[in-house]
Amino acid sequence: MRALLLLVSLLTAAAVPALAQDNWPSRPIKAITTTSAGGLSDIFMRALGEELRQRLGQPLIVENRPGGAMNTGTRACADSAPDGYTICITNADAMLYNQFLFKSIPFNPETSLQPITNAFHLIHMLVVNSKLGVKSVDELVAYSKKHAGTLSYLAPGPPLVLFMETLKKEKGADWVRVPFRGGGEAVNAILGGSTPIALFGEGNVIGNVRGGQMTPLVMMNNIKSPNFPDVPLLTDIGYNGPPSRSWYGIFAPAGTPRPIVDRLNKEITAIINAPEFRDKHLTARSLVPAANTPEEFTEMMKRERPIAEKVVKDAGFEPQ
Repeated sequence: MRALLLLVSLLTAAAVPALAQDNWPSRPIKAITTTSAGGLSDIFMRALGEELRQRLGQPLIVENRPGGAMNTGTRACADSAPDGYTICITNADAMLYNQFLFKSIPFNPETSLQPITNAFHLIHMLVVNSKLGVKSVDELVAYSKKHAGTLSYLAPGPPLVLFMETLKKEKGADWVRVPFRGGGEAVNAILGGSTPIALFGEGNVIGNVRGGQMTPLVMMNNIKSPNFPDVPLLTDIGYNGPPSRSWYGIFAPAGTPRPIVDRLNKEITAIINAPEFRDKHLTARSLVPAANTPEEFTEMMKRERPIAEKVVKDAGFEPQ
């Protein structure tokens, strides 16, 4: 009798995870973002959540966990229960660059998270305050030499810093990098002229470019922008270094059941690729759809990680 009860207990225990997956989702899903409310990933996840509610029958509850160079929110996701009720959106900084920028980070970017799908790439562009009167990278270099000691620039990540420092070294340009805390502060610094050069997401400055306050000089991702098709690519100006590869992807805690990961990938990919969603929530915000499979996303990060390490080293960043 005791043996029979033990067998029944084991069979019941084995059936519980499968039953939980079959009924998934039976309650709201938490979505952690690494930016604050109103930030890029926050806006995207709220739009995605509306579509997922219709497909999954449960709402997506967005929880903003900004700070720590994206490490705070990424860690919160990695530390969550792998039960399919927590996902997160984080970016290339957290998953590729931070392990080389910091002496230690509170999660393992290679093993702590389960990739679901890449979501989108950002289009970065080099812009200047239009009052400088320059129309190309060569003109900016010449201006910097003529006005030595007066120019500074903003750049949010190692690939962009590397581009500016490479130009400075190879062409004898004269400028310095200044830190900034957020997008609003950066845009104000460009418009005010205190820091007249910036490498920034197109979506952050598209209105100012169209309004004539900023002049775009080059696209940093080697991706032609439908909004500014005449702005040259890095390859067009003869730059052969690594382009900015800034992306946001969707992840779950490592150990999340594969059937749930596959279902999330299927639904999210379908939403991102839907023309109406893509045009309204991605293209209109200067974002490039990049949905793929968990395996493709994982392989992409494996390929890019050693490149990220080299970029950090070449840009002269010392681990903090």
